[in-house]
Amino acid sequence: MPEKKQDLIDQTLQDLNNDGVDRRGFLKCMAWAGTGLVWTMSGGIPVSRAFAKGHGKDAGKGADSTFVQISDSHIGFNKPANPDVTATLQTAINKINAMPHKPDFIIHTGDLSQLSKPSEFDTLDQVLKGASAKQIFFVPGEHDMLSDNGEQFLQRYGKGTKGTGWSSFDHKGIHFVSLVNVANLKAGGMGSLGNEQLEWLEDDLKGRSTSTPIVLFAHIPLWTIYPDWGWGTDDSERALSYVKRFGSVTVLNGHIHQIMQKVEGKVSFHTAMSTAFPQPAPGSAPSAGPMKVPADQLQRVLGITDVNYVVSGRSLAVVDSPLGDSGASASGNAGEPLAVVDSNHG
Repeated sequence: MPEKKQDLIDQTLQDLNNDGVDRRGFLKCMAWAGTGLVWTMSGGIPVSRAFAKGHGKDAGKGADSTFVQISDSHIGFNKPANPDVTATLQTAINKINAMPHKPDFIIHTGDLSQLSKPSEFDTLDQVLKGASAKQIFFVPGEHDMLSDNGEQFLQRYGKGTKGTGWSSFDHKGIHFVSLVNVANLKAGGMGSLGNEQLEWLEDDLKGRSTSTPIVLFAHIPLWTIYPDWGWGTDDSERALSYVKRFGSVTVLNGHIHQIMQKVEGKVSFHTAMSTAFPQPAPGSAPSAGPMKVPADQLQRVLGITDVNYVVSGRSLAVVDSPLGDSGASASGNAGEPLAVVDSNHG
C-alpha cells in the first residue's frame, strides 16, 4: 500500500479519550431494545416517523422488497472505543434475525475488517453465517485494502465483480449498483471512483427505464460532507449525473459512522451508523477517528439500516435502528440524522 494511503488510515486509528471501560463493563451493556427512524421516500424527499422498539409484527408488512444495510464492522479493532466489535456485530445480526419478516438480503458497505487480516475476515464470516438472510453483498472500505490492495477482499467477496469490486444486479424491479471508491484515495482521504468504473456505470445504466428505482451503494459517501476529513468522493458529481434522469435514486454509504441525510431533487443520500464505534460529528473534533462514549451509551450510537421497497409507491423506507435504546447520549442526539434537503437541484 502507498505510504500516503497508510498514513491516512493510521490517522483514523487514534484514540480521542480514555474512559477506562473494560471488556466486562462493556459486555454488561449488550442488552438492547433497538429504536430509530423510518425514512419513507416520496418524490425523492424522505419523511421520517418513529421506529418502535425492536421490529413490530407489522414492520415490513406490505413491502415488496426488504433488505438490511450494515456497515463498518472493523473486526479486529480492540481499543477502548469498543473492546469487543465482534460482540456488537453479533448483536446486530441477532437483531436482523429477530425481524418478523426475513430480509431478502444484506448489504455491507465496507470496512469489514480493521487491518484486512485473514483472521479478521474469518471472524466476520463466522458471525455472518448466523444471519437469517443468506445472501450478502459487499463493497470494500479502505481498511479492507490495507495489506494487499484488496486482493483478499476480492477473492472472498468479489466473485463476479468488475475491476476492484464494482457490480450491479436487479431485484424485484430495483436496480442495485455497488461502487468502489476506496482503491485510489485522493489527498486528504477523499474517495475516488476513477474513469474505468465511471464509464462502466454509464454503460450499466443506459437503456434502463427512468421509472426504475436505483440504489447505489459504496463505502465513502458520494456527496461531500466534510472534505477536511476526506468525507466525500472527488468524482461523484460525474457518477450522479448518470442517475439524474431516474425518478427514484437512493445512495447508501458508510465510513463516517453516523446517520446523515441529504436530498437533491430525486436523489436521496443516506449514511449508516457503524456496528463497531461512533465517530465525531464533522468538525467537532481535531480529526476523525474512534470516539469513546460511556459503555451504557455505546449501543445508542451503533446500528443497522433496514430498507423496505413498496412497488406501488416507487419508494424506499429507510429504518435506522441503533443497537440500544434512543435515550439521551453524550451528545444529546446520538442516533438521530442530520437531514439536509436541497430541492433546487436535479
